[in-house]
Amino acid sequence: MASTLVAPTESSQSSRAVDLDRPAHPIARLVFAGLVVACFAYAGVSVFRDTQQVGEQLATGVFLFLGLALLIALGFEFVNGFHDTANAVATVIYTNSMPANLAVMWSGFFNFLGVMLSSGAVAYSIVTLLPLDLILNVGSGAGFAMIFALLLAAVMWNLATWYVGLPNSSSHTLIGSVLGVGLANQLLHRGPGGTAGVDWSQATKVLTGLWMAPLIGFGAAMLMLVTLRAVARNPVLMQAPEGDAPPPRGIRALLVFTCTAVSFSHGSNDGQKGMGLIMLILIGCAPTAYALNRTLPASETPAFYASATAASRVLASNGAAAVPLERARAVLVDAVSRRTVTSPAAYGAAIALSRDVSRRVASYGSLDRVPASATPNLRNDMYLVLDATRMIAKEPTKAGLSEAEADRLKDYQARLEAGTRYIPLWVKVAVALALGLGTMVGWKRIVVTVGEKIGKQHMTYGMGASAELVAAATILAADRFGLPVSTTHILSSGVAGASVASGMGLQRRTLVQLAAAWLMTLPVAMLLSGALYWLLLQLVEGGAF
Repeated sequence: MASTLVAPTESSQSSRAVDLDRPAHPIARLVFAGLVVACFAYAGVSVFRDTQQVGEQLATGVFLFLGLALLIALGFEFVNGFHDTANAVATVIYTNSMPANLAVMWSGFFNFLGVMLSSGAVAYSIVTLLPLDLILNVGSGAGFAMIFALLLAAVMWNLATWYVGLPNSSSHTLIGSVLGVGLANQLLHRGPGGTAGVDWSQATKVLTGLWMAPLIGFGAAMLMLVTLRAVARNPVLMQAPEGDAPPPRGIRALLVFTCTAVSFSHGSNDGQKGMGLIMLILIGCAPTAYALNRTLPASETPAFYASATAASRVLASNGAAAVPLERARAVLVDAVSRRTVTSPAAYGAAIALSRDVSRRVASYGSLDRVPASATPNLRNDMYLVLDATRMIAKEPTKAGLSEAEADRLKDYQARLEAGTRYIPLWVKVAVALALGLGTMVGWKRIVVTVGEKIGKQHMTYGMGASAELVAAATILAADRFGLPVSTTHILSSGVAGASVASGMGLQRRTLVQLAAAWLMTLPVAMLLSGALYWLLLQLVEGGAF
């Protein structure tokens, strides 16, 4: 399969000047192996400590199952690391700004830093695409089948495209896997006519970012290169390196900076995608420890109660009356699943659940004091009310709300998110290590494609800087608004746009293959995850697990 990629033309490349085969120092390999072991040991010890602190005893089988699930989830981030490393390091390697081994270690460190300093806003944007019934019952066999199916499908497609050297998007793959599981769940349990298995409003928002990424990368990189040429007026910027000579100091600093920025932004955005899934795994296996944010101080409880009361008044003022609590959950689950939360019945169910949630939280004094037996139900009710208020506040005019009323709902929504959607520090560290270490292996195949097989001639300093500046700025902006975007799509199309702006032209066959991978990723990931979900469900229902 690897031979299907077009070989670089004689006019296109000077791979003779790029050393990609220098072996790693033995000490570096030992350090790498030690960090891998430390990553999993740290995760295991953290789970054990967290469950012990809340008095939750995990059976040996559950602990081992949790370990397997975390291994697959962190494995996805590891594969994401070495699959996407080329997007940051190809430009500095092919402009001789940094040696290959130093470049990948540098990139790995800033990927790690990007994860650690990330906002967490992207982490749950992927989770909101999943079917509501599976999220609420993530500890069930179907819930675990969902998580394993989408993670395995994403890893399989990432490895397949890496093997043939195609810069495929890990974000694109994961989102396709999530949609595949959602549609499969819909077909298996609710019939082919409905669409409640996928939140299409959220899916449309996420997919819009993915299809726009290549256009942004291509157009913005062209404009950036033209601007650099006009402003800098330095002819060296538009030249390719000669032999293995490094670029002038200022240009070299610029290229190292852009490599650093892409690495950091990749970590801050892509690193979060696995966090939300890891939290679902933890909630399913150890709900007492992870279903609620037990780090929130008791001093937050009065404000939470006041916000819940204000939100209930907003809904009640729009003509809704609380429905009996025993019916409220079923009514709200149906309304949220069907995206029909603006009905009087849904308002009434939200009021009933909201009042019950605030009453229970106030009676315990803080989330930290919620007993183990009450944790799963309280978390599910908070999650339901959160989703309902989010949908209502999203379209205040349709819901008949004033701006002030919508703000009260959003305040309540933020407090519910703080209680149910959080990332423990050790999860951030484990994901950061997995992604950072992944950048240091397996990078060569895609580096060659990005560096040699997109443009017809060797990459110039200006081309590399333009593509990476655009990629870093776009990803950091997406992280600010909580949107998952594709580093791969932005940067590889940026390299193509810079090549066109430089007048060097593009290698048509490679571009066709990149476009084919972009078009195939979503349907293939959906088919893979849907099929795996069905298979795992059969095993679960057959008593194999």
